[in-house]
Amino acid sequence: GSDVSHHGRPMPGSPYDISKNSAAVQQAVLGAAHSFNSQSNDAFLFKPSAVLRAQRQVVRGIRYIVDFQISRTVCPKRNRTSDLDRCRLQPPGRLAQTFRCHLELWLIPWKPGRETLELLCRSHQQGPVLIQTGSDQDPVLFV
Repeated sequence: GSDVSHHGRPMPGSPYDISKNSAAVQQAVLGAAHSFNSQSNDAFLFKPSAVLRAQRQVVRGIRYIVDFQISRTVCPKRNRTSDLDRCRLQPPGRLAQTFRCHLELWLIPWKPGRETLELLCRSHQQGPVLIQTGSDQDPVLFV
C-alpha cells in the first residue's frame, strides 16, 4: 500500500505512517538500541527484535515516531566489540526479556548533531525506563 490517502497528501505537520523497513527507521531503532545499551545496567546487550509502527512528521525538521520491541541477546555487554547484527536473541527461558519501546527522534537537517531522542521502554518484569538525549542535556535514565 502507499503512504498517501486517496484524498491527497496528509495534513502538513501531522504524523503519517511510513514503512517499518525503511533505512531511516532501521537506523533510528538501532541508534535507540545503542542508547538503551549504554544506559542500562544489564549484563547483556539488547537489540531491536520487531518494529511495530513507524511514523514520520515534518515539523521544523523531521521527527520519527517509532514503536518497537527490544530484546536481550546472548552477547555479554562487557564484550564491547560485539556487533549487534551478529548477536543472537536469548532463547526462550529465564534470561529472555523483551521491552516495548516508544521512540521519538527529532532531526534538524540544517543543524547536524542537534538531534534529540526520547525513548520510553517498558517490560512486564520491570518498570518503565526513560532515556533522553539531546544537544542540551546529558542522557538520563529513570527506572
